[in-house]
Amino acid sequence: MSNLPKIAWIGLGIMGSPMSENLIKAGYSVTGFTLEQDKLDRLAAAGGTVAKSIAEAVKDADVVVTMVPASPQVEAIAYGPDGIVENAKSGALIVDMSSITPQTSVDLAKAAKEKGLRVLDAPVSGGEAGAIEAVLSIMVGGEQADFDEAKPLLEALGKTIVLCGPHGSGQTVKAANQLIVAVNIQACAEAVVFLEKSGVDLAAALDVLNGGLAGSTVLTRKKDNFLNRDFKPGFRIDLHHKDMGIVTDAARNVGAALPVGAVVAQLVASLRTQGDGGLDHSALLRSVERLSGAEL
Repeated sequence: MSNLPKIAWIGLGIMGSPMSENLIKAGYSVTGFTLEQDKLDRLAAAGGTVAKSIAEAVKDADVVVTMVPASPQVEAIAYGPDGIVENAKSGALIVDMSSITPQTSVDLAKAAKEKGLRVLDAPVSGGEAGAIEAVLSIMVGGEQADFDEAKPLLEALGKTIVLCGPHGSGQTVKAANQLIVAVNIQACAEAVVFLEKSGVDLAAALDVLNGGLAGSTVLTRKKDNFLNRDFKPGFRIDLHHKDMGIVTDAARNVGAALPVGAVVAQLVASLRTQGDGGLDHSALLRSVERLSGAEL
């Protein structure tokens, strides 16, 4: 029998499926639940155990990991008679890796504590590729002792793992991350259209730019998306729209101005209204192309 903690995994989407599989590869026993049968079949094929409900998944778990799209989904799986808080065993650690509002994380930690449970908010950055390769950046909020306990598990999922402060801090840092990523993608998209309209060899230009101060993880990860107009979702515009709402609202609450971020948030929102919400966030290129006269 393994001495590793038993894991319940709730949410097996684009990120959750490869992340849970990396825990299985690392030797953890993972019991999962999600709403899509094909995702449950995938977990079973990877060596995980399929549960029929959240309650069944979490009842014997030492650690409950959640990875769902937004605050409403976290609240839906956490609360109520069939939720995590009512059904997890006393002393269990909930590690919420969703990207949600900081206040939602604070509220969950408070509610869980009343039931003898502990919580870390631990959102991630790195997209689908980072999840598959187990090189995610994981920003954590919560107690030091709980972070220390969870760190070996998190090390099976990512490379940069940092406790950023008390409950909600991980989500605040993730909001800042999403601001930086969106603005960076927008800048790259504008550069791509400018370069192409100028008749420059785009592949060569992006290579040399990425070797200098203009280089970034965003450009490295998204260069082929730009070159091939391949917008298969690694991180959907719909989700980045949600995240830009989180960061603009949080910034307003603390009195921080986001002049560039506010513009990019509107560009992300406009992509959704044009039917591109299901595409990868590198599809911000499509917005620049439309503004530059292209008919898509």
